[in-house]
Amino acid sequence: MGKKKKQKQELSAAQIAAQAQAMEEAEIQKAFEQGITTLRDLISPSSIEIHSDYFRLGTKYGRTLYVYGYPRSLYTGWLSPLINIDEVLDVSMYIYPVDTTIVMKNLQKKVTQLEASINVNTEKGKVRDPELEAAIGDAEELRDQLQVGAEKFFRFGLYVTLWADSLEELGFVQRKIETLFGQQMVFSKVASSQQEQGMNSVMPQCTDQLLIRRNMDTGAISTSFPFTSADLTQEKGILYGINMHNNGLVIFDRFSLENANMVVFAKSGAGKSFTVKLEALRSMMVGAEVLIIDPENEYQRLCDAVGGSYIRLSLNSDVRINPFDLPKVIDAEDANDALRANLVTLHGLFRLMLGGAQQASAGAPAAPALTPNEEADLDQALIDTYARAGITSDALTHQSTPPTIANLYDTLLHMGGTGPNLAQRLRKYTTGTFAGIFSQQSNIDINNQMVVFNIRDLEDELRPVAMYIVLSHIWNVVRAQQKRRLLIVDEAWQLMKYDDSANFLFSLAKRARKYYLGLTTITQDVEDFMSSKMGRAIVANSSMQILLKQSSSAVDVLSDVFKLTSEEKKRLSNFPVGQGLFFAGQNHVHIQVIASETEESLITTNPVQQQDQQGQ
Repeated sequence: MGKKKKQKQELSAAQIAAQAQAMEEAEIQKAFEQGITTLRDLISPSSIEIHSDYFRLGTKYGRTLYVYGYPRSLYTGWLSPLINIDEVLDVSMYIYPVDTTIVMKNLQKKVTQLEASINVNTEKGKVRDPELEAAIGDAEELRDQLQVGAEKFFRFGLYVTLWADSLEELGFVQRKIETLFGQQMVFSKVASSQQEQGMNSVMPQCTDQLLIRRNMDTGAISTSFPFTSADLTQEKGILYGINMHNNGLVIFDRFSLENANMVVFAKSGAGKSFTVKLEALRSMMVGAEVLIIDPENEYQRLCDAVGGSYIRLSLNSDVRINPFDLPKVIDAEDANDALRANLVTLHGLFRLMLGGAQQASAGAPAAPALTPNEEADLDQALIDTYARAGITSDALTHQSTPPTIANLYDTLLHMGGTGPNLAQRLRKYTTGTFAGIFSQQSNIDINNQMVVFNIRDLEDELRPVAMYIVLSHIWNVVRAQQKRRLLIVDEAWQLMKYDDSANFLFSLAKRARKYYLGLTTITQDVEDFMSSKMGRAIVANSSMQILLKQSSSAVDVLSDVFKLTSEEKKRLSNFPVGQGLFFAGQNHVHIQVIASETEESLITTNPVQQQDQQGQ
């Protein structure tokens, strides 16, 4: 009896232990299931409502459309407007291959029916039906292609789900989509009373519950390739930023376009200098030389970091640039025209020096700087000044030491007519206030991968003259030896205020490609720049444009010039710093300019960041 009682007690203890383990496992399983349920709740919408022509997931409204009609032929990229539209939508495609044998049999029946219809119409004396004849031709052509294996046959379903925050917005988006489709003779409908099936068909589950399909051959299917978002990625070039349409990289070579010129428009602080400096730095990595006219001392850090030449132009500096320098051109045709071309350039310069800049700086109305008689006397004086230095139209004489403004002053002073009067007006550049900087022989040598001309310390009246002379000097260097070069003109509006300097900048833009030069024009005064005839011409002769954040008044001007959509126009005044529209030829994308930490430390113009870096 004692043994049996002991065994019962042991058995009871084992059962209790088993029950305790079972309860523990049950609690673990319950806790796991609760955790799974909680995770599902986190990633799921709070509610779902299905209506006949829309559905609602949480706070978002959705509507699914299906495409039921297509034109007789589709062109490559016909889906691009839909893929790139600035709306939130999901696109789903279903492609079902069909056995060629079945298709051939069905085509045979169809051709027979069509031919019978034509015969009946002929017997009844009806006018021929071009639609029937075209259908027979298409069917016969498809049969031939299928027979030799050049084509295959598919069934194609295309569904689009639109998303919005309200029913009104959903209707607006639907009309935009239907308009896009209608322009290409593609017809769509709302999946009435099938919104749940439509939603499931577009979800990434690969379940086609709508089953609305259209027969297509290989060629038609290939035109529907979905990855047609605006893309500006090339095999070579430099990285400009991130394509905000598809998160792709905008890698582009500006020299691959019909010209390598670029204009950059942005309001102050929008990132235009940052963008251009980043392009300059990366262009140097692929072997390009960079020449910069810097009116605000923004490029010195970058120039010093890459070992470039930083040339500071001021009345107190030792730098000298002689506007009478002639290019050391190699091309025989250019050599013969070098003197004549430089005479034309000098005419524009002296019109600027003898009246144009002073009038504009004083707020006076625009007026010719020189009278016709003064123009004629100046032309003769320039020719005589070169001749006294032994330089004529003969290219062999161009190696002689060129004259200076001081020599021109002497020539004008001792000639008749208006010469003495012109000499008096020119005297401040020879022995007066502005003497020295442009009245002596050049002592600079542009022989570095980056050269920056700083004109910040020049007086306002002298700035446009300095920019003109520097541009002329750079142009002579560019013509002497063709290399892959970028010429960056910051604050170009200062040149556009005067007709002669604007014309000169435009002539550079027109002729730059011949000498493997890419001109970059930067400005924040968009209205002034675009109100100038030459300003618009420079934009027309620039194959690349970057539009960053703009002031409200500039948006209308740029929208008219660049034919922006209403959405692009709206965004242009609201872009964050570093974002904008990137135009290259006929293509343009929404771009985010990005830089590495090292690049940003070299090129930032943010005073706070510069102080932080200096503190570190």
